[in-house]
Amino acid sequence: MAQRDTATDYDHGPVQTFLDEMELYGRSTSTIGDYRTTLRQLRAFLTAHDTPIEDATRGDCLQWIQSLREDDYAPGSIRTKAVHVNRFYGYMVQTGEFDENPMVVVMEEMSERGDSSPTRRRIAVEEMREFVGSIRNPLHRAIVLVLAKTGIRVGELCNLDLRDVNLAHPAIAEYYGSRPRAAISDRENTLFVTSDINVDDTVNGEERTEGNKRHRDTRIPVDAEVERAIVEWLAIRPDVESAAEPLFVNVSESYGERLTSEMVRAYVTGLARENGWYTTGAGVEENVTPHYFRHFFTTEMRQRTDDGYLVKYLRGDVGDVMDRYTHNWQQLVAEPYTQSVYHLTTRRRRSS
Repeated sequence: MAQRDTATDYDHGPVQTFLDEMELYGRSTSTIGDYRTTLRQLRAFLTAHDTPIEDATRGDCLQWIQSLREDDYAPGSIRTKAVHVNRFYGYMVQTGEFDENPMVVVMEEMSERGDSSPTRRRIAVEEMREFVGSIRNPLHRAIVLVLAKTGIRVGELCNLDLRDVNLAHPAIAEYYGSRPRAAISDRENTLFVTSDINVDDTVNGEERTEGNKRHRDTRIPVDAEVERAIVEWLAIRPDVESAAEPLFVNVSESYGERLTSEMVRAYVTGLARENGWYTTGAGVEENVTPHYFRHFFTTEMRQRTDDGYLVKYLRGDVGDVMDRYTHNWQQLVAEPYTQSVYHLTTRRRRSS
């Protein structure tokens, strides 16, 4: 059990241990001072709620962040303080002082909401290509490629049905029949992400446990790599009971049932851990999680297309020119996407 401290006991306990070790690592005096200020502030908040700092929960951290908003801290300042706390807990978990980091999910959710996010691990396309090449499981490979090359959220991926993907591969139409939804029926190799799914909604005959957070319905191009990965997955996809025909389903305990965000996170974090990209206790600035691929996609496509509005359209964000991309989809979305998107497999692209 870690040593307990109080809000006034600033010179002892885990906070001081962390600060002392940061100094030994060569952190600057100003950086250590910033950590000290934030951690004293957090500890005072927790003490007022009779909670030792080592026993803080995710809910405690969320309440503390909300208290900062109520005290009119700027979003950037809140983000910085959240990063400090996340690094503190992550470090204490790594050294074995604490059992868990309550800030991991909080930081990921802050990023998902669009809050100013901390600096993330930078992974080059070449490194990502090696990572994808190491994935042998067709389900896992398809999941990673769809996330990394479309930028959709994990919940949106889980909500995809067969009707939401129109693939040109002849085997798909032959086996499943030609039945994509109307919005993409005339667009081969296109994925459709709807904006109108909330938790507990019944969509396509099935009650959903995940919600889609995007603001606009979006048609996303599917390139040859993603098409191949989906076809290879569908070749082994088990029969499903749901009439909605979910695209991605479980192949273990809940055999044939729609994947959940938790399942996808388990797959991705397991793969990332094997690759040295995930450490228990570290934060979103270091660990690769499903949401990381949305960040990867956004960064790479902004650089490659030099068109921020195109990336906003693909992400499903609000924008005053989104109708223009919707109505001129082939010219303004499909063509520049195909010309600019990075390649994450070593196989040759199918000739057009």
